Amino acid sequence: MAKKTTVIGSGFGGLAAALRLKAKGHKVTLVEKHPDLGGRARVFKKGNFIFDAGPTVITAPHLLGELFGLFGKDIKKYVRIIPLNLWYRFIFNDGSKFDYSGNEKTMEKEIKKISSKDIDGYKKLLSFASKIFDKGFTELATVPFDSFAFMSRQIPSLLKLKSYKSVYSLVSSFVENDKLRRVLSMHPLLVGGNPFTTTSIYTLILSLEKKWGIHYALGGTGKVIEALETLMKEEGIKIHKDSEIEEILIQKKEVTGIKSKGQIHNCNYLICNSDPPSVYNNLIKNKKEYNFLFNLKLKRMNYSMGLFVYYFGTKKKYENVAHHTIFFGKSYKEHLHKIFSKKILSEDISFYLHRPSATDPNMAPQNHDSFYVLVPVPNNLSKIDWKIEGKKFKNLVIKKMSETVLPNLKDNIVEDFYLTPDYFENELSTLHGSGFSVQPQFTQSAYFRFHNQSEIFKNLYFAGAGTHPGAGIPGVLSSAKVLDKIL
Repeated sequence: MAKKTTVIGSGFGGLAAALRLKAKGHKVTLVEKHPDLGGRARVFKKGNFIFDAGPTVITAPHLLGELFGLFGKDIKKYVRIIPLNLWYRFIFNDGSKFDYSGNEKTMEKEIKKISSKDIDGYKKLLSFASKIFDKGFTELATVPFDSFAFMSRQIPSLLKLKSYKSVYSLVSSFVENDKLRRVLSMHPLLVGGNPFTTTSIYTLILSLEKKWGIHYALGGTGKVIEALETLMKEEGIKIHKDSEIEEILIQKKEVTGIKSKGQIHNCNYLICNSDPPSVYNNLIKNKKEYNFLFNLKLKRMNYSMGLFVYYFGTKKKYENVAHHTIFFGKSYKEHLHKIFSKKILSEDISFYLHRPSATDPNMAPQNHDSFYVLVPVPNNLSKIDWKIEGKKFKNLVIKKMSETVLPNLKDNIVEDFYLTPDYFENELSTLHGSGFSVQPQFTQSAYFRFHNQSEIFKNLYFAGAGTHPGAGIPGVLSSAKVLDKIL
């Protein structure tokens, strides 16, 4: 008889877990709080503009293709994912630019413009990052870290790869120029980490990008969610939307079901594509099963930064703005220290600007542009009152973009809205409104992260950003592959 498996949450991790378990013969039901699927990857529409809510950088697209291949189907018949030639345009506070891509000849020219003496160091960094990638991603990203003995066996190799260093420290040991250090160390921010405290294992992202490139789904990342929903329906996975979970029901260290809208739904296995610390703190009412060490783990965790995301459409086309732009403010280390440690706002902001209409004009009305700008901010442990600060911060962001990337922006905005860490806490159920669950520090990675199979309850499992291997589309898709091995 098929096992009844319930998946809570429909982010990429939840959708992938549901499909993988369906392919293994489970009777799968997916339950989603919102009226639409996607989690962080939901789609917003305002006026005639389409906005991807969250992830916009698609790497390792074969991991998406695998989900369709499980059922003998071709992803190309559901959604079109295309490679981008220019990956990121970095803009510095002094107005200088760096175009980052997978073309190494072009990269060398870009590096020469800034610091020709760093070309050899850059090449050596890529070589070292590829070794980290072979260990950290190829070998370990889809392996369960549920045993300290297994973790212990990995430590010698991880130490050899200098995992005790931060990403910024490792990059700096190869590259001297400050601008290049920023460009080559910024990747932890894409998965919720501070480059100055994130373990250097995450330098593997450099190699991951080089291996498979950076891609875009025509119609936006939301089209990938639509494709996965279509596949789920074709394969008989039950989907319940508008169904917020009130409680996970437990008896004798075993999940028996969930309570939603006052109704109880039983299951043999429960998979949470939801923030693990939020699940353990808010959805499990009977906490007497938590032992001393687990309570300590819950208390000691450091959480990722929060995100301020401003979505806007313009009546002007900014033709010279790239698909992905990253702007660095004056300070780097000091600014990140304010966000992650001091938890205070700063006027010297850095930001990531997404302009999908650079590649896909259908994301905006004719002769208009569609944007979102993502600004790292402190999470809600800061006690910032976003009802007061939100509009002021929006005006600051518009001012900074007008001065640097989008001239006369204020006069050209025709539709807009913004989200703060409050949205992540209240709507996406992340503890403290973090953008990416717990930070990717060494002491919060692999075995030290929240386990894919619960440390406390034998039939409770996790997929998504807060569990192994971590945040980002490749990370959460890989977390579902871990479950494939456990279940």
